Amino acid sequence: MNQKRTNPIIVIVLTLFSLACLIPFWLVFMISVADENWVTAHGYSFWPGKFSLVAYQYLIEDAEKILRAYGVSALVTVIGVVVSLFVTSAMAYALSRKEFPLRGALSFYILITMLFSGGLLPWYLVYTRFLHVQDTLMALIIPGLIGGFNVIIMRTFFTNSIPPSLIDSSQIDGAGEFRTYFSIILPLSLPVMATIGLFTTVSYWNDWFTSLVFIQNEKLFSLQYLLTKTLMNASFLQTIANKAYSSTAQVTTPLESIRMAMAMIAIGPLVLVFPFLQKYFVRGLTVGAVKG
Repeated sequence: MNQKRTNPIIVIVLTLFSLACLIPFWLVFMISVADENWVTAHGYSFWPGKFSLVAYQYLIEDAEKILRAYGVSALVTVIGVVVSLFVTSAMAYALSRKEFPLRGALSFYILITMLFSGGLLPWYLVYTRFLHVQDTLMALIIPGLIGGFNVIIMRTFFTNSIPPSLIDSSQIDGAGEFRTYFSIILPLSLPVMATIGLFTTVSYWNDWFTSLVFIQNEKLFSLQYLLTKTLMNASFLQTIANKAYSSTAQVTTPLESIRMAMAMIAIGPLVLVFPFLQKYFVRGLTVGAVKG
């Protein structure tokens, strides 16, 4: 039996799409190792005419702070993702059960949170005046624990992919709700758990605004906020230095190279995580699709 060959057009399209995804990373890396004066004169290039590691040397001077911020972001991301998956899946499982009496009311409440927000001031007051989590790691974890969109995705998966008869049979065998949830629901939900886990990982890892609002202790700065603060400081120092010198002797700080170098540093963990979750992620994206 001859195996069906893949359409060459599909191969070409997917190859071009892959290159379109990889080319920006290459451009960012090239700018991060390019000389700032050359970039200013010639603009962005896939192969700069002059290379320089000044941007990475500038960041190495704050290596201790960056490594600490890496640890903070990694710890917050791991704890946040694990707790978020548990809370989100538990709520989604409850909403997927037709016999749950508050199913309609809670679903409506979740929908409201997706459409409207209480605003920045109430959000800030809740965490500082009531929960008192400012300047703690909890301030970086709690705000991102649950999202209405993620709950809806998980509820749809539980409703469409897990047969009610399987839950009924487990209860007939004497399993309670918690036993059913941990022994049956979670093991069968790896695709959607990996999908939501990836979304949550990206959200926690890229978050800098929460640190800006709640954190004043430098030892608790997240990586993204520290890098943003470093870039702002470099820009400020360049402005002050240029004012101190005449227009004929401008001081050049590698702002563009620093920006790209920070992007390369920050993106590393996400690039390493995605390949392990890819197969589950692809399956999870088909949640709610029409079955043939």
